[in-house]
Amino acid sequence: MSAAEPARAEPAPIWDAPDEDDDPRNTRTFFRAGLLRQMRVYIRDNGPLAAMLAVAFVNQAGSAVLMPLIPFFASSLNAEPWQVTLMFSSFYLGQFFGEPYFGRLSDRIGRKPILILTTALSVPLYVALAFAPNIWVAIAIRFVGGLSSGNISTIQSYVSDVSRPDQRASRMSLVGAAFALGIVVGPIIGGLLSREHIPGGEFRPPLFAAAILSALACATVMLYLRESRQRTQTSAPPPILHNLKDALRSPVTLRVILSTLCYMATFASLEATFSLWVKVRFGWSVMKTATIFPIIGATAVIMLLVVMRPLVRRWGESKVLACGLFLFGLSFALQSLHNVEALIAPIVVLGTIGQSVIFPTICAIISITTPSDRLGGMLGLNMSTSAIARITGPIIAGALFSTIGPNAPLWMGAALTIPAALLALQVGRLRKAQ
Repeated sequence: MSAAEPARAEPAPIWDAPDEDDDPRNTRTFFRAGLLRQMRVYIRDNGPLAAMLAVAFVNQAGSAVLMPLIPFFASSLNAEPWQVTLMFSSFYLGQFFGEPYFGRLSDRIGRKPILILTTALSVPLYVALAFAPNIWVAIAIRFVGGLSSGNISTIQSYVSDVSRPDQRASRMSLVGAAFALGIVVGPIIGGLLSREHIPGGEFRPPLFAAAILSALACATVMLYLRESRQRTQTSAPPPILHNLKDALRSPVTLRVILSTLCYMATFASLEATFSLWVKVRFGWSVMKTATIFPIIGATAVIMLLVVMRPLVRRWGESKVLACGLFLFGLSFALQSLHNVEALIAPIVVLGTIGQSVIFPTICAIISITTPSDRLGGMLGLNMSTSAIARITGPIIAGALFSTIGPNAPLWMGAALTIPAALLALQVGRLRKAQ
């Protein structure tokens, strides 16, 4: 090589070249791809559940907007007290017919069409109720509203469809938590939007809000919910008596539905008489009574989201159901035995701890023990049983309150939870035998 010729650089040894596998960019890409893959799997597995929980929350919040307003709304139409009670009952009477029908229809044509139909029907019904000219028209609208709101069994069936058997109890608890949040948020919306200075129209803004929430639920179903069940038959769905015969032939299902009847009659009696009880016994005002409901909602949400899943994994649905019924009944007995105002809230919390796990475990047991092609109908039958209890429970509790005394409905509730808890324990033994 001459001095004038520039020296050429020696090629670097091959072992000095950077290894592509050691490139940190490739490592980051690997982990990012893994994370994205996990996210896609999670969304695929839980996306339908999340969409359904959103629908359950929005749907329940829309219905709950009216809960604290119905007595005052009916009074604004110059309704008699018995007509106010009839307005309450007409909604549950509509549910009694709507739940089993739409549940059975969802088994035949799929869950999504039923959810679209029922949430869409609620929109004009809320608007019509806002302009009801008299109490009888309002009662008729509430009855049709009960028919159109008969989609709870369809929601429960959808969650069961997208869940493994070992997931159903915990996921039913998530549905219960969504309903509980809706029951807490709905009355707050109704109270904030009420306008007393608008003669004859003070309740229209809350009703319009309920219509908007129902429209939002319908849009969520249409845009984000995928069908969980394919069309399986073209004939008409079997009549409700067919589902009743199936329930009578299944010892487990029969006992669970009877537990629903006892439990819901107890719950409905408390719902109808609690405000009267605290007013008569302790002189509570409407505002002071309202302060107890956020406590109930917060306790229920904590139980359903945090506590229920490990309880079911450790003890199973039947034992959790029996313990929940026992605690719920114990709270009734304790409430009737004391005269200390400061004990009301702690005992209510105790009852809520038991009450919050009851209905999700009932639905989980039904979904586990019922074939998928009859699940919607059976859950609908369970909801119809619940509707019967919600119609008759307040009537009996009101009669006991008036004739015997304010503690009589509490004694009735405590008594009803005893056979319900015993039935739940029998369910556990029967499932083990099977």
